[in-house]
Amino acid sequence: MKKIVLATANTHKVTEFQRILGELLPDLELIASSDFSNVPVIEETGATFAENALLKAKVINKFTKLPAIADDSGLVVASLNGAPGIFSARYAGIKASDQENVAKLISDIENIDDSLLEASFECAIALVDREQNLELVVQAQMPGRVIKQVRGANGFGYDPMFIPQGFSKTAAELSDQDKDKISHRGIALRKMSGILKQLQG
Repeated sequence: MKKIVLATANTHKVTEFQRILGELLPDLELIASSDFSNVPVIEETGATFAENALLKAKVINKFTKLPAIADDSGLVVASLNGAPGIFSARYAGIKASDQENVAKLISDIENIDDSLLEASFECAIALVDREQNLELVVQAQMPGRVIKQVRGANGFGYDPMFIPQGFSKTAAELSDQDKDKISHRGIALRKMSGILKQLQG
């Protein structure tokens, strides 16, 4: 398995996947699904991160006829009953920007005591290859807490308001390298890279 399509239109995720997997699997060619014409629009109808990741990987595998990898991830805030959760990317609306989603979340936690703002970033990464009858999902999380302001210019999404467990900086104040070591996506990709190495023999 030397060539895999990444089922996402999110350029930040493409960069992160290529950076992490490129180091772990230098022989792997990772192609963004946006490089293909007329890519089908995928409705994320799953009830969990794992279901949505699998759904996206299946659609892109069927469309491109190449092994496909897909991620579904988001922020889970305990005191908001798990929100934004699977709706993290569209928390403030279908086409909401990162800034709009962050602003809505800050508004939603405004009256919650800081001691009750435990949260975690959750990630599910699916790999689908119909030719090899292969369908699997790996999952990981990054525990921490959310704060009521934004700090830092690195990262994307909710990174500027999320402080990983054991840190005093937000995820957006960490370097890419430091974040990759502890992030939900970094951990999940390391699990997936181990599987891909076995598949490559």
